Amino acid sequence: MADDASRQNDVQRLLQEIRETLARNRLVEGLVQRTHQPHQALVENIVHRQNLALLASRLDNLHAADIAHILEALPLDERLVVWDLVKSDRDGEVLLEVSDSVRESLIRVMDSDELVAAVGQLDTDELADLAPDLPDEVMQDVFSALPVEEREQLRFAMSYAEDSVGALMDFDLVSVRVDTTLEAVYRYLRRLKELPDHTDKLFVVDREGRFQGILPLKKLIVSDPSMVVSDLMPRDVVSFRPEDKARDAAHAFERYDLVSAPVIDEQNKLVGRVTIDAVVDFIRETSDTERLSQGGLREEEDIFAPVWSSVKNRGPWLAVNLVTAIIASRVIGLFEGTIEQLVALAALMPIVAGMGGNIGNQTITMIVRALATHGMNRADIRNLYFKEVKVAAINGVVWGGVLALVTVLMYGDWPLGGVMMLAVSLNFLVAALMGVTIPVLRNHFGRDPALGSSVLITAITDSGGFFIFLGLATLFLL
Repeated sequence: MADDASRQNDVQRLLQEIRETLARNRLVEGLVQRTHQPHQALVENIVHRQNLALLASRLDNLHAADIAHILEALPLDERLVVWDLVKSDRDGEVLLEVSDSVRESLIRVMDSDELVAAVGQLDTDELADLAPDLPDEVMQDVFSALPVEEREQLRFAMSYAEDSVGALMDFDLVSVRVDTTLEAVYRYLRRLKELPDHTDKLFVVDREGRFQGILPLKKLIVSDPSMVVSDLMPRDVVSFRPEDKARDAAHAFERYDLVSAPVIDEQNKLVGRVTIDAVVDFIRETSDTERLSQGGLREEEDIFAPVWSSVKNRGPWLAVNLVTAIIASRVIGLFEGTIEQLVALAALMPIVAGMGGNIGNQTITMIVRALATHGMNRADIRNLYFKEVKVAAINGVVWGGVLALVTVLMYGDWPLGGVMMLAVSLNFLVAALMGVTIPVLRNHFGRDPALGSSVLITAITDSGGFFIFLGLATLFLL
């Protein structure tokens, strides 16, 4: 952990150094141009070369993920300067590590030859990850340059949806025959240059390539070389189909502490494997997407993206929010006379709405997580409604009571305190009911249950809270 923290600190220091170096370069350019020296181009070129050469050497020693972090933290003009300093033979692995939005900005400035050279060094499964972002002509050139076997693997990987196991799997694995002795396995492994990353087991197949089981390395190392592979295969093997949901695979990796797992097709043939690094990347990307969706953002946004791109990304749900805000204002307008007679209502209204919104967002967060991790049938949904209503009722009585006491202390009005307690309790119930209903309905109709959910629940609890509170005040206080 300490090594990781030290490494992160080193990356942050280099990022700061890059910013300072680029700022100095701009300063030197300005000074040289203002002094009108006859050799200004030469001076400027020397300074640039010295500073950038130093940065290039520092970048060359970094992991691709650290370079990606630096690129994501820089504005577009500085990002492109640093991108030019990255060695061409590392372009592909860095493109894999950066976020989708930053990757698009880098690909836009690369010509076809550069892109073909960059991705031509990647494994087939990595190519499949980048394929959606690459121009068609680049993919055609890369595809035609691949050996027949890798070409088929790429076509196979690209045929599956992004949220499937087929999109996560790779083809870099070690398989052995079920009837082979361990001595023969040792000889085979010694002929390999190295084992694939995250190899904790070998995959066992028969003569036709049908999957038979696994051979854990921890058993292989300590067992008698005269034993046969079939004697060491464990019975409980977790495996996946390419069409399985990636989210289900992620849960299995967490539940069974897996490092790698086989992927088999309908004919029970071994076609690939899923590894923990691919699963972790999927979990991180899914988590990022869900957080953005709850805020109404359709896609990951580069923080240094052009203003118009950000406007388009954020606009649709802002339009929804505008409509709901107008509705809320009209609800308040219905009770103008009540507010004029009891000014304290104007100060207390936001409290009712805000607390209801908080309850609604808590409920939605729980439901979205449940839908993502377990899936729910009708009985589960019915039980969730009962549970959330009970939780909301208890919270309404407790926190509504606290707010009622605060209201009495502030305004000395017991009936107003009672209205506050009842309004908070009812708005909590509305928030809980809608907090379950919104994501469940979106999921039922095949939509992302998290997308815009916080916007919708806030609109409902605002309008509902205002209506309930002001309606009760009109009934009982006037």
